[in-house]
Amino acid sequence: MIPYEFRAPLEADRVSLRLLTDQDVDVVHSYQSREDVCRYMLYEPRDHATVVAKVAEWSQHSRLEQDGDYLQLAVERRSDRRVLGDLYFTVKSVANQSAEIGWSLHPDHQGQGYASEAASAMLDVAFRVMRLHRVVAELDPRNDPSVALCRRLGMREEARFVEDLRFKGEWADTGVYAILAREFLAR
Repeated sequence: MIPYEFRAPLEADRVSLRLLTDQDVDVVHSYQSREDVCRYMLYEPRDHATVVAKVAEWSQHSRLEQDGDYLQLAVERRSDRRVLGDLYFTVKSVANQSAEIGWSLHPDHQGQGYASEAASAMLDVAFRVMRLHRVVAELDPRNDPSVALCRRLGMREEARFVEDLRFKGEWADTGVYAILAREFLAR
């Protein structure tokens, strides 16, 4: 089912996923500028100008067709249309029908199930609409909330690469979690 064009908001119980717009810059900056949010991200806290540029770039990506194509979507609370964070989804391999997922939420909205709902909605598209075979999440294993989210999503830990990444001045591990279509659809 690739190519996939993201058009309308993707609705879950309490959240919607939609393309980011320039109106989201301030709220995205409010969490991407924080040390605690960026601790396990591949980037340092971002200044406002960098977030402006990133949101402009991300808003142009709505089609998943080939390796490396991605979506960076706003996670929006349906009740008040407040952006809580963002969700990343990229095609890793068309030939192998695989993708990668990631997420980032403002700390004020963590621990309330919003990321689970958003990621589950995207996994549903990945497996039911796009007919992908496998989705992975790669993360720093010290990021306990993201590890717990992977487990809630039904993802299993498949690998832990020890000190494989020079990360913010120190060696860091990479954890790999994954779920197959048949596992997700059987839930």
